[in-house]
Amino acid sequence: MTRSGSVPAHAPTAADLERLSTYPHVVVSWIDDSGYPISVATGFEADPNAGTITLVEPAEPAIPNDRELSVMASHIRPQPGIGYDERRYLQLWGRAAAGTFTPTRAWGWDETEVPFFEYSERSVPQSRRYLAQLSEEKGRPIRPRLSPFWLALRTTRLPFLSATAVPVLLGIAVAASHGAFTWWTALLTLIGGSFAHLAINVSNDVFDTLSGADDANTTPTQFSGGSRVAVYDLVTIRGLARLTVALFGAAAAIGLLLVAVTGSMLLLWIGIAGILIGVAYTAPPLKLVYRGLGEFAVAIGFGPVMLLGAYVVQTGRITLEPLLLSFVPGILIALILFVNEIPDRRSDAEAGKRTLPTRFSPETIRTAYLAAAIAAFAVIVAGVIGGVLPWPTLIALAAVPIVFRVHAGLKVHYDSPYTLMAVMGTNVNLNLIVGGLLLAAYVATIVVALLT
Repeated sequence: MTRSGSVPAHAPTAADLERLSTYPHVVVSWIDDSGYPISVATGFEADPNAGTITLVEPAEPAIPNDRELSVMASHIRPQPGIGYDERRYLQLWGRAAAGTFTPTRAWGWDETEVPFFEYSERSVPQSRRYLAQLSEEKGRPIRPRLSPFWLALRTTRLPFLSATAVPVLLGIAVAASHGAFTWWTALLTLIGGSFAHLAINVSNDVFDTLSGADDANTTPTQFSGGSRVAVYDLVTIRGLARLTVALFGAAAAIGLLLVAVTGSMLLLWIGIAGILIGVAYTAPPLKLVYRGLGEFAVAIGFGPVMLLGAYVVQTGRITLEPLLLSFVPGILIALILFVNEIPDRRSDAEAGKRTLPTRFSPETIRTAYLAAAIAAFAVIVAGVIGGVLPWPTLIALAAVPIVFRVHAGLKVHYDSPYTLMAVMGTNVNLNLIVGGLLLAAYVATIVVALLT
């Protein structure tokens, strides 16, 4: 059996006919002399060795011997309140003679072999060809549509802005603990950082689509595989490129405004570094993520660049405390990318996208995850012991058990993209929880300072 509906039909095999024998009946279909489709359910007996199927002649209508027939067997089990499972089907094409059907082509799907979502993704090229053919016949473009709100949400991957919020809010909190806080510049910093993050998301889709990485990916999840709006023909590459420029332009405009207000050239260089890292992440010639450097770029961009940028907006300088603290969200956000690359590793390898999960064994990846996550917490401990970070930040250690939960999940679900989604979600929450605890620690530090 083929691995998906998007793969062309193949010559029938003995295994196909053995599989057919597991169904109770088949539906025989053909086009009658008037051009109308006719279908009839009937019994059968398959002979895998001979490569033939004996069809039980129904009372009516008679199965013709002078045209191509389609013989299909299918199964589906309703699950009340949930949907369906145990979905599978096998379709054969050929001709019959004296009640004996000889298939020449076969095509099928079994949910136990190919999950429904992967099957759907593998069918995308076929759907695109159909819409292209329909567009040509109708003389106008016919493309799938999504409401503007959901299209914007999907295109920009807006929910991932938590990766920006954590380091920016921490940078502002550290500055406030040092007695420097201006609400409107803090708000502009958060908005500007968000625009930059969204621009990076969209630009990644542009270059991953052009490289073929997104087309090759048949197991995307809600956390991995990109937005896929270009793959689904929801937005053109040109449209994505224009949106990328607009978002980067908005981020740059806010950044320049903050530079003008603060008079800080240091902030200017931090902003330039952030944009360069964001563009170089997937754009040629550097294509950092294609060279196994994506995690390092993310760690720098969402760690020191974001957190120090927010701190510098408020204070105009860099000190050891925000620099040290920036490594915590930097590492944890890089680990989000690290884990999210796991289900994409096969398609990434096909497209020449040599991420770390494509380069190293599962055991190495799991060990590296654990070591890096523990290192993030070690930074906090070392900072407190060294007197750089306030002692309330130790509350973030309460999130350590989540690290081991993710690590255990990687052992069980490493090769199953869809069950791995729960692990990826837990890993995203790790960054949010640690960031929230650190933010609470700084709020407590500020409150105590105000009361004493």
